[in-house]
Amino acid sequence: MFLSSSGSPWRGNHLLSLLSSTAYSEIEPLLQPIRLEINQGLYERGMPLAHVYFPSTAVISALLPMKEGPAIEIGTIGNEGYCASEMSTGAETSLHDYVCQIEGEALCMTAADFGHSLERVPELRRLAGAYLQGFLTQISQSVVCNGLHNLESRFARWLLVTHDRVRRDRFVLTQEFLAEMLIAQRPSVSLVADTFQHAGLIEYSEGSIQILKRHKLEEASCDCYFKIRDQFRRLLSTQH
Repeated sequence: MFLSSSGSPWRGNHLLSLLSSTAYSEIEPLLQPIRLEINQGLYERGMPLAHVYFPSTAVISALLPMKEGPAIEIGTIGNEGYCASEMSTGAETSLHDYVCQIEGEALCMTAADFGHSLERVPELRRLAGAYLQGFLTQISQSVVCNGLHNLESRFARWLLVTHDRVRRDRFVLTQEFLAEMLIAQRPSVSLVADTFQHAGLIEYSEGSIQILKRHKLEEASCDCYFKIRDQFRRLLSTQH
């Protein structure tokens, strides 16, 4: 979804790249590189928040647990931001379940260090608040999307968002997981994946998806993808 800002060193995470060298040097000693594994649970709803994660190649799902069935994905976090954004409001417990959706690298900071950094580094506080606005936009737009748009357009949107965040054309994504994220039956998701594959938009095999024709996916997607993308770009492009 994002590239590093012009004039800023690429630090693997767009939000961190927007920090000036001076601001980044204040928090750099507090950041630890980690690898997140697929299906790794980071938080459960109501769980004390101990760490904040800045993904670089990993993708994290924010899920709302439901008594009546499986948890519903309300948003995703990739290299554009951080998990969990509620920390920027002073929250001490998680509002959602957070699970690693696609394995990869991230930078990690303790919640205590993050809170202190928000107080000491105005640039980080400004960017954290801007990202929270974008994440709330994503949540509200996703509610509309799941209620109004067909599975084909939602499937395309989901692939585009994931493609943006992992920064590579091939990534691991099972149909079972896709069905849960898209709130759809697995046979329906399989049918859409086959349709996209036969049209030459993607290649799908053994739980791995390769993006072949991104421009065609953009044509197939609903405008929710573009609204979310443009909001994040607006909020996180001129903050410093």
